[in-house]
Amino acid sequence: MLRALGQVSRRDLLTMIGAAAGSAALYQAMTTLGHAQPSPYQGPIKLQGDPGTVKVLILGAGLAGMVAALELRAAGYEVELLEYREKAGGRCWTLRGGDTYTELGDFRQEIGYAKGNYFNPGPWRIPHHHHAILDYCRRLGVKLEPFIQKNHNAFLHSTAAFGGKPQRFREIATDFRGHTTELLAKAVNQGNLDEMVSEEDKEKLLEALRTSGMLDQDFGYVKSQHTSEFRGFQTWPGGGAKPNPIPSDPIAPGDILQSGLWRWLGVAETVDHQETMFQPVGGMDMIAQAFEREIKDLIRYNAKVTSIKQDETGVTVIYQDTGQDTGIEGEPLETRADWCICTIPFSILGQIESNFSDGVKSVIDKVQYAGSVKIGLEFNRRFWEEDEQIYGGISYTDLPIALIGYPSSDYLSTGKGVLVGGYNWDTAAYHFTSMTPEERINKALEYGATIHPQYRKEFSNGASVAWYRVPWALGCYGVWDDREADYSRATALDGRTLMAGEHLSYLPGWQEGAILSGLDAISRLHARVMSG
Repeated sequence: MLRALGQVSRRDLLTMIGAAAGSAALYQAMTTLGHAQPSPYQGPIKLQGDPGTVKVLILGAGLAGMVAALELRAAGYEVELLEYREKAGGRCWTLRGGDTYTELGDFRQEIGYAKGNYFNPGPWRIPHHHHAILDYCRRLGVKLEPFIQKNHNAFLHSTAAFGGKPQRFREIATDFRGHTTELLAKAVNQGNLDEMVSEEDKEKLLEALRTSGMLDQDFGYVKSQHTSEFRGFQTWPGGGAKPNPIPSDPIAPGDILQSGLWRWLGVAETVDHQETMFQPVGGMDMIAQAFEREIKDLIRYNAKVTSIKQDETGVTVIYQDTGQDTGIEGEPLETRADWCICTIPFSILGQIESNFSDGVKSVIDKVQYAGSVKIGLEFNRRFWEEDEQIYGGISYTDLPIALIGYPSSDYLSTGKGVLVGGYNWDTAAYHFTSMTPEERINKALEYGATIHPQYRKEFSNGASVAWYRVPWALGCYGVWDDREADYSRATALDGRTLMAGEHLSYLPGWQEGAILSGLDAISRLHARVMSG
């Protein structure tokens, strides 16, 4: 293996260093090459000029639709917004005790969480570089708090490793880094990288590897007081007459590699998950509620769009009052505007009668939506804190629930607490989608008890959302098969209509993508109006 290292490229060397020291350095290199960039948001939008008497109809009161409505009205437009649900927010959504939610299949859930507890079925975190949504939170007075993505005291778990026993993140992360750094240091010392590393750089590289990899003077990663300061102690330091700290034994490199647990080490290193991340105090829909307070008078709720027809002078939309309070759908209603911004997910829009161009219709039909299932479990006490000292963060597992997310608020509080008991995708999501909500909860408890034996004893109640069964979305976020060929067609002005939403962004699934798409759409619409 060491001989083979002499043939590696500079790219491979960077990859090895990234694996040993973390991917933050690799992200810096990616940014330099233009592969990873922060949000392009440059501050509040400025729509210069008086549009005159122009009406814009917005379909969908998610974040894209609401930011469009907010800014267009401020610029002098007449705005009307149709929303299918009884409230605004779209996938910016929070479930609390007393709420009810009915999925396709007539799966009705009555949420029984204790007062103050909540569960975000959709987005649950905001990256530090999503400048637009952070700016609107600032402007609209949405209070934020840190979201803990990476917790070194959380667990990594595989059913096929360590007898199925969960391992602390810090132990796997430290030992993986130590062993791989030792291997790289040996390769450097044996001259296997001489063609890529100058003599001067070699000395600096070895010094860096010794420090970052917690290596001893012989460049070995071994049991010591120093390594235990990173991976934890067998006997932790105490005070008074307590015994001296006893170093812990590193896990053998072969066991680390065979476990596969290293696959989760870089999750929190991607730019979208690096610290600091945020969440709104009290639930993600605090953002939706803040927008809604500003433009509530523009929104017509319970409006199910059934037809979108445009001509040379405007757009006519037929919709029905869904009668969610009475269970009776009303007579078809009609509204008309000069222009339309449509934020309805393509998964829904493809089922609505329209006269969009054939090119746009073909794109709408081609874009698929990812499936995901998210489960919120409430327990009678915060055992993850009391028993295992896990305060926020995420444990990862190869079980079908994929992860367990711990609340990033109300630390050390007594009473009931809610954690994310599962958040899965792909095959596992399809399987969970086929279950009833009760079956999903039972499976989440069964799988979660493998990591936390307290599950069954402490369980109070739970809720789950399968995004393929969400009536107003039919999926989690848009997936493009051929973005290069289709994206520009979908974002272009089609007659009198512009599309917007997270699916019309390069940030699929993120609220930032929805807001940026909405702002881009109104900028281009305003330019078109002002050009006459």
